[in-house]
Amino acid sequence: MNHGAFIFLAAFLALASSWFGLVLGPQVQLGRQVEAKTVPGGEFYPQARPGLAAQGREVYRANGCASCHSQQVRQEGVEIGLAVIKAETNLTELVEVILKVAPDLNRNQAARRVRTLPQQILRGVTRAEADRARRQIEVTGAQAVITVQPVGPDLARGWGKRRSVAADYLFDEPVLLGSQRVGPDLANLGLRAVSEEWLFWHLYDPRLVTPKSMMPAYRYLFEKRPLQGAPSPDALRLPDTAPAERGFEIVPKPEARALAAYLLSLKASAQLFETPMLLPPDAPRGNPTGPDGTPSPTP
Repeated sequence: MNHGAFIFLAAFLALASSWFGLVLGPQVQLGRQVEAKTVPGGEFYPQARPGLAAQGREVYRANGCASCHSQQVRQEGVEIGLAVIKAETNLTELVEVILKVAPDLNRNQAARRVRTLPQQILRGVTRAEADRARRQIEVTGAQAVITVQPVGPDLARGWGKRRSVAADYLFDEPVLLGSQRVGPDLANLGLRAVSEEWLFWHLYDPRLVTPKSMMPAYRYLFEKRPLQGAPSPDALRLPDTAPAERGFEIVPKPEARALAAYLLSLKASAQLFETPMLLPPDAPRGNPTGPDGTPSPTP
């Protein structure tokens, strides 16, 4: 019996099914796709640095700033706490419950916290203790949440609200983590620096803003020009304690402006899934251990 026809038919069906599955199927799926539209006003993190800041990054790198400054906020652990976010009308009962779950608070302190929600009630407790206190508070109709906040010396110094993670360096190549900390960490300097002028002062003469600073002066980033009439708009307004030489003015060079733009762009503060923030969106801004019983600002 001749099986050639059956063999040919089987081979044809195999090739046809492969073509439909590997070629035609994906083409049909791709043809159904529509172009994604960008939502105006949306922000993504991280974003590539603008042109001047990108140039300043090269100035930062060329001057060896990474040898003395790091760009990595570190975290030693987390602290579990409890915050009361919202309360119903039964505030008296809520105060009584707070006094039970937070014995370090007196009645006046608890009453003040209830009147200015959201407020932190507990800090430095276990997850079980926070959950037990949350259930007791919610019996009164109030809303409470368990907070998880990072702790560590870097956070206590105000160098950031969370630890640094890989996403912060997505557009940095190479990543300028730094080799040591002779000076402060700069990961969030853009959120701490006063202004561009403050940075210019610090670059021109660090002792103008930090008397005990060990940082060298980068005066070669500035131009000393003969003064012709009134000072130019770009000239530094130096303090009276360290004025420019008589008859001259100090003007930042393009490299100084680019470096300042880069330093002001260092803002690794976006809330990310992989790390808790020092102040979560619904977390309170009070510290239950204020010396006078009133909430003190969280660092």
